Amino acid sequence: MNNRPTLNELRALTAVVSHRSFRKAAEELELATSTLSHMMRDLEERIGTRLLNRTTRSVSPTQVGERLVTNLRPILQDLDGVLAEIDANRDHPTGTLRLTASETVSMLLVQKIIPVFLSRYPEMRVDLVAEPAFVDIVAEGFDAGFRLGESVPRDMVAVHFGGPSRMLPVASKAYLACLGTPRTPDELAAHRCICSRTPNGRPYKWEFERHGHAITVDVPGPLVLNRTELMLEAALQGLGVAFIPEQMARPYLDDGSLCALLDEWCPPYPGLFLYYPGHRQVPVGLRAFIDVLKQLDAFHLHPGTTATDI
Repeated sequence: MNNRPTLNELRALTAVVSHRSFRKAAEELELATSTLSHMMRDLEERIGTRLLNRTTRSVSPTQVGERLVTNLRPILQDLDGVLAEIDANRDHPTGTLRLTASETVSMLLVQKIIPVFLSRYPEMRVDLVAEPAFVDIVAEGFDAGFRLGESVPRDMVAVHFGGPSRMLPVASKAYLACLGTPRTPDELAAHRCICSRTPNGRPYKWEFERHGHAITVDVPGPLVLNRTELMLEAALQGLGVAFIPEQMARPYLDDGSLCALLDEWCPPYPGLFLYYPGHRQVPVGLRAFIDVLKQLDAFHLHPGTTATDI
C-alpha cells in the first residue's frame, strides 16, 4: 500500500494549520468541512502519525504536524511559482515547437503561418522537418504533424485548417488540340499523363468519383515527377495531363493557359489537418500555434498539395 500523502492532502493540511480552523480552511479549499475533516483523519491513519490536535472548539498542529507544515510551506510556494510561470507562458510561450510535414505543406507553413506565429510569439523557436514519408511523431519526438484527414492516425487529435480542396486533371490547349479531350477517366489510358509516385515508391493512382461510383486509374505516361510544382510546369509546357490541386491550377485555368478535365468526376475533400498525441498534455507553444492556425483559417492552399506529397 502506498502511504505517501497526496499533494491535495498536503495543501489541505497546510491550510488547516494556517487557519487553525477546519471551517476557514474548508472555505479556502472550496470543500465541505466534514470532507476536509475526514481527509485529515485518513491522512493520519495512513501515515500512522497524529498531525492535528482537535477539540470541540479548535484545532492545532502536533509537533510533527507543525514541523511537517513548516517544511512544506516553501516547497508549496515554489510549486505555486512554477505553476504561475507556466500559466503566464500561455500568453508568452517560449521554447521549441517541433513539427513535421511534407515539403509542399512545409512551404505553405513557411509562407502563411510561421511568419505570423513567430511575430506574435518572438520567444518561440520552430523546428520544421520537411519529410515526404509518414512519420511516427511520438517516436521521433515531434509535437505535431500535418496530413490529409484520412491519413491521420485514429489515436491522434486532429485540427482541420484551410478550406476544402480537390484534385483536378488539367492540360494545355495545345496538348488537347493534338490528342483530344478525355470525357471519362477510362479515356485517360489513351493520353500522355504526367505521373508521380507515393512516398514508398509506388506509382500514384488517380482517384475519381461521380454519383457514388468511384474509379481508380493507373495512368500511363512517359514522365514521372515528384513535385507538384514540376507537374504544373510540365502541363503548361504541353507535355501531358497533370493531376494537381485545383487551387494550384486556378490562376492558369482563369487565364486560359490550362483547361480543366473531368470536372464532374472530381469531388472535393476536407483538406489538411494538424494532428498531435491525444494522451499528452498539449504544450503551451503548440496551443499557441493552433490558435494562429484557427485565426488564419481563411487562407487557401497555394501552391497546392497532392495526396502523394501530403
